[in-house]
Amino acid sequence: MRPSQLLAAVVAMSSATSAFSGALDNIHGLQAAKNILLGRQDNNSTSHNDASSQARQSSAPQTSDKPTPTQSGDNNNNDENKTTDSAKASGSQGTKTTGKTKATSFDPRLPAGGISMVTPGVFAGDQFYRVEDFITFAWNYTSLSVTPSAIDVLASCSANQATYTIAVNMSAQETKVIWDTKNTPDGQAPFLTEKYTLLIYDAESSVTAAPRPGYLGTFNQFTFGMYTSQPYVNWTDFQCANCVKNGALSQSEKMTLKVLLFTSGTTVASLLYFAHNFGLF
Repeated sequence: MRPSQLLAAVVAMSSATSAFSGALDNIHGLQAAKNILLGRQDNNSTSHNDASSQARQSSAPQTSDKPTPTQSGDNNNNDENKTTDSAKASGSQGTKTTGKTKATSFDPRLPAGGISMVTPGVFAGDQFYRVEDFITFAWNYTSLSVTPSAIDVLASCSANQATYTIAVNMSAQETKVIWDTKNTPDGQAPFLTEKYTLLIYDAESSVTAAPRPGYLGTFNQFTFGMYTSQPYVNWTDFQCANCVKNGALSQSEKMTLKVLLFTSGTTVASLLYFAHNFGLF
C-alpha cells in the first residue's frame, strides 16, 4: 500500500471514531432526558419493598397437612389436674379439721377439774398392796366443765424413775379400774418395795401439762405402797436381825431393862430416905 493511501485510511478512521463518540454522547443525553421526564427509579425503595414482601411471606401462617396441637387442650388438662389436686387438698384439710375439737375458754377464776378418790376412801389411811394381787381404784370428777373423751391411768415410782401402765385411752365415763399387777406388759420395770403415785390425766394432754379452768388437770395426790412377797422359809432356817428366837431378850433390850430398874430403885430409895429424915414414919 502506498503511503498516501495509508494516510488517507488513518484520517478516515479517526473521523469515524470522533463521529461515533458524538453519537454516544447523544445517547447519554437522551438517557438524561428520559430520567427527567419519567423520574429515576429508586433502588433503595425497591429493595425495601422486596424486604417487606419477604417479611409478610415469612409472617404469614404456613399451612400443613398435619394438624398442629393446640394449647387449649394442655390448658384444659392442667386445669383439670389443678382442680383434682385442689379437691384432694381440700378434702384432706377438711378431714383434719373435723377431727379436732375446738377448745372452749372458761372464766380464769374457775378451778381446774380434779379427782376425788372413792376406793380407797379418803379416811382409809395408808394403803399397801402386794405385788401380783389385783388392785382396785375408783374415783369421782370434781369441778369439771368439759369431760374428756378418754383418760390415761398410770403409776409412777420415784425410786427407779419408772412409770407403770394401768390403763391407756380409757373412756372417761368409766370411773373404776382394776390393776392386775401379776400380768404386766413386756419390758416393764420390775416392781420395788416402795411408795408409788397414782396418775390420772386427759389422754389428749400430758402429765406435765398446766391445769386449765374447767378442764381435767393431772391428778397425782394419791400415794400407796407396794411390796413383794418372799419365798417360804422354815422357822429353823429363818434369820431376822430384829427378832429373837425362843423369846429371849436381845442385848439392847437387856441394857434398857437394867437402866430402868436402876433408875426406879434409886428414885424409891431417895424418897424413903427423905421421908424418914422428915419424921414422916
